[in-house]
Amino acid sequence: MSRFLRTHWFVLALPLAVGLAWIVPAAGASGGWLRSEITTKLAVVLIFLFQGLTLATPALLQGARQWRLHLLVQAFTFLLFPLMGMALDAMAGAHLSSDLRLGFLFLCVLPSTISSSVVLTSMAGGNTAGAIFNAVLSNLLGIVITPLWVAWLMKAGGQAMPLGPVIREIVLLLLLPFVVGQLARLRLHAWANANRGRMNVVSSGLILFIVFAAFCNSVESQVWVLHGIGTTGVALAGAAVILALAMGAVGVLSRLLGLNRPDRIAAAFCAPQKTLAAGVPLAQIIFGLHPGLGLILLPVMLYHPLQLLVCGMLAARWGRQSESEGAPVKSR
Repeated sequence: MSRFLRTHWFVLALPLAVGLAWIVPAAGASGGWLRSEITTKLAVVLIFLFQGLTLATPALLQGARQWRLHLLVQAFTFLLFPLMGMALDAMAGAHLSSDLRLGFLFLCVLPSTISSSVVLTSMAGGNTAGAIFNAVLSNLLGIVITPLWVAWLMKAGGQAMPLGPVIREIVLLLLLPFVVGQLARLRLHAWANANRGRMNVVSSGLILFIVFAAFCNSVESQVWVLHGIGTTGVALAGAAVILALAMGAVGVLSRLLGLNRPDRIAAAFCAPQKTLAAGVPLAQIIFGLHPGLGLILLPVMLYHPLQLLVCGMLAARWGRQSESEGAPVKSR
């Protein structure tokens, strides 16, 4: 139990952060004593500074050669997954509230995870170097592509989102800290590698704070009173359907492209996964003080533990198969 709590404390803390927002919403809402309209932006800066510090560029370059794997993962993440989300929205979106509908679309245009997709690929005996390359590339591309997708989707839905302020905030709060972290890593790589775990814990804590602030604003604006508790059940069902469709589609495409087993495993754990670590800061910047931000974040918050549960079971099974076949459970 102790090991389980250490490994999964972040997923377990998410509902606690939401519950705390219901108890003391005034503290984390805009204008409250925590000054979340300022402190959440500082949290975003630190998250991407730490990402820059902990990203090992040689490991990224090592996995840059498998172009078919990269084409599948990036095309699925930023083209096929959004198109799938738009198709589902056309079928069922009219039955959802506007904020939850936007939340599902936001989920579909997010980049992949970094740490969990790489760890799961390694556990399953997949192409770990390829997973590292695609996970990092996906997050770098997502800084630009995700806001563009959101702006286009909102415009198509009759909502306006000025891109100028969003791009400025992305450059100042995401790209600049990331570049500073990469430059600092040139001198501090040994320290950064030794303290990677601590920085990951701090980053997770900052994400919990952003989630807490988002739900504080939602509670203060009575979003949940208007939509009811059944919204969570609808969001969970929708997240499960999206995950099942995404994983099935990636499996079919991997075989059509003729990928070998290690590359198919890497694709299975990179392409369908969606990042909560970058998704929450991106939502904070894109939607700002939107009172329905908590509802917009709900699908990705539910998708995150679902993908960990399903992909974790798959990684364990595929890892046993790799060992029984004599395949090395590490990068090629």
